[in-house]
Amino acid sequence: MSDFLASSSAPGNANAARRLLMQKISQNENLPALGRTVARVVQLTSSDNQAQSELTYFILSDVGLTQKILRLANTVFYRTANSTAVTTISRAIFVLGFDLIKTSALAMLLVDRLSDRQHAHSIHAELLQALYASVIGREMARKSSYQGGEEAAISALFKNLGRLLMAAHDHALYSKLTGLIETDGLSPAQASMQVMGCSLEMLAESVLQEWQMPPAIIRSLAPLAAGVPKPAKNRQEWMQQVAAFSADAAQLLSRTGTTAAIERSATLLARYGEALNLDLKSLDQLFGAAGREINILRASMQLELEPVSTEPALAPTAKVVLPTLPDDMLMVCGNAAEGQIGSSFPSGKPFNASARLLAGMQDVTQVMASGRSKVNELILLAMETLYSSMGFDFAAFCIKDRKSGQYRARMTIGKNHIVRQAGFVLPLESTSDIFHLALGNDADLIIADATTSKIIALLPAWHRKLLADTRSFIVLPLVVRSVPLGLFYADRTTLAPEGVSPDEAALIKALKGQVLAALQAGDRGNVG
Repeated sequence: MSDFLASSSAPGNANAARRLLMQKISQNENLPALGRTVARVVQLTSSDNQAQSELTYFILSDVGLTQKILRLANTVFYRTANSTAVTTISRAIFVLGFDLIKTSALAMLLVDRLSDRQHAHSIHAELLQALYASVIGREMARKSSYQGGEEAAISALFKNLGRLLMAAHDHALYSKLTGLIETDGLSPAQASMQVMGCSLEMLAESVLQEWQMPPAIIRSLAPLAAGVPKPAKNRQEWMQQVAAFSADAAQLLSRTGTTAAIERSATLLARYGEALNLDLKSLDQLFGAAGREINILRASMQLELEPVSTEPALAPTAKVVLPTLPDDMLMVCGNAAEGQIGSSFPSGKPFNASARLLAGMQDVTQVMASGRSKVNELILLAMETLYSSMGFDFAAFCIKDRKSGQYRARMTIGKNHIVRQAGFVLPLESTSDIFHLALGNDADLIIADATTSKIIALLPAWHRKLLADTRSFIVLPLVVRSVPLGLFYADRTTLAPEGVSPDEAALIKALKGQVLAALQAGDRGNVG
């Protein structure tokens, strides 16, 4: 932030105000964590083979963010007439697209992490403008021929970061800025120079540099030269133009239809029409599409802001059980509640687990039928379905690794999943622990109480150490023609005396069958 602090072409009081603002921002202990989180999401690109999995893992690690993304995916705006409810993040990404989920998640992060402060109304107003600009930027990116155009939506989101940070950290300075703009008629650039001796973009750039954002995004925040811009010669110029246009256009979205808005629309077209190939009709279409999408996003984020005006039955399969495997460990049918929606057992298992499993299985079927899926994505979708439908706290997918002579966790979601994935390792050699008993018998196990002496005696030492708080769990071996390939594992930190219903047992087996089919059809060596 040294360049920002060094700016000294303004009166001493403005420089002092700038230094005080940066001191307040630097003292916010939560901001570096937000920066790291935002940077982690921004670096994900749809061209990366692991990006979808990483984005799924990231969203699932935040319960609030997961709920918002699922609400977004289940709105009428995004669902087709014949589609079933979207119950997993993997499916949401498949349906809505990687870029939309990514930029929506970024906006939701800013809303969540910067809203819980004083002067919430002002902060929400600036968050709303950032959200407006992001959606407009995304609409512009959809029509662009530039590769990686989704970065323009991210640039547009951050274009308002300077005002947002000022509202969150120095409301007196923010009030002075807005007063100069709204009462005295100064432009935002003139007002910011008067109150802190530099542009709002410079404030945003300094923070984004600390967050280690991609240079292309940071450069795109620079103000455009005065006058009417020409069509961009390259992607960087185009991103800069889209970010500036989106920020200016965002000011109109809440006022469409008014005389002032119509006049400002003409001004927008006069400045940006040639550079961005816009006319009055395309601008109206842009505002209509963006307005509808913003209202959907606002509802999914539960932002209290003014809306924008716009124009077969499956049976369990039998299994052969070795004498060494106690029958009471098998996935038998308990007294799971039927017909109850929207709540859960004390264990955390939803009452409507069967409906959730069915929806997830249908998701896997649709993704497989599309021909666009990778083995990793199908496995992650199946694991997420099991994890969310049954109310587990942690889930892992393990596969045989002959090079290391181990079964290793290749995918994990839930509580402490990164640390747990590193330690979730089983030897290939058969032992008498519960995992090898399940693999050797090809037997699905549901353990309702992992604290009994009989179960503890069957748990390997690594499990007792790594997953010491486990109170109930499930093991689903993946075996083809008597050859173990790997397993699914999921656990809770609570007891689960309700067990599983017949429908749940059948659906879990069917879900496992889909994974086995994908493993046999794909390249197991590239899994994970």
